[in-house]
Amino acid sequence: MNRKLSLTGFIVFAITLTSFSQIREIPQAVRETFANQYPKAENTDFKDWIAKVDVNFELNGEKLVATYGNKGDWKGTEKDWRFDELEEDVKDGFEKSKYADWDITETKIIYLPGGSEQYRIRVKKNDVQKKYLYFNAKGRLLREAVTL
Repeated sequence: MNRKLSLTGFIVFAITLTSFSQIREIPQAVRETFANQYPKAENTDFKDWIAKVDVNFELNGEKLVATYGNKGDWKGTEKDWRFDELEEDVKDGFEKSKYADWDITETKIIYLPGGSEQYRIRVKKNDVQKKYLYFNAKGRLLREAVTL
């Protein structure tokens, strides 16, 4: 009985947690900042993660994701990219990294406040070892993060 009750409680908790983001209104500051920044955006979908808001949208036929803080401060926008389209410096930086023999599973360009760009390359050595690698335009590895 206790096990069944615990499982039911967990399911209710999980549903409540995942649906909470749909209960809260998207902050008006986020909507306004996004509308000003991307006035020609189409097919917008706001995802509230409590501490941040992601906006999935299309612009000129490309899919992008912009991230904002709750007060409307823009954190960055990412766009799918192909590894072979990267600047030579970025490709060279990756090839010289200790991850050069890992499989590339995803490449993104990230537009940041102040006009700078970063390149995120998701690599995988096996089912357990996966990382995001962040490079600047000169091919310097800025940081790495473990991913699922």
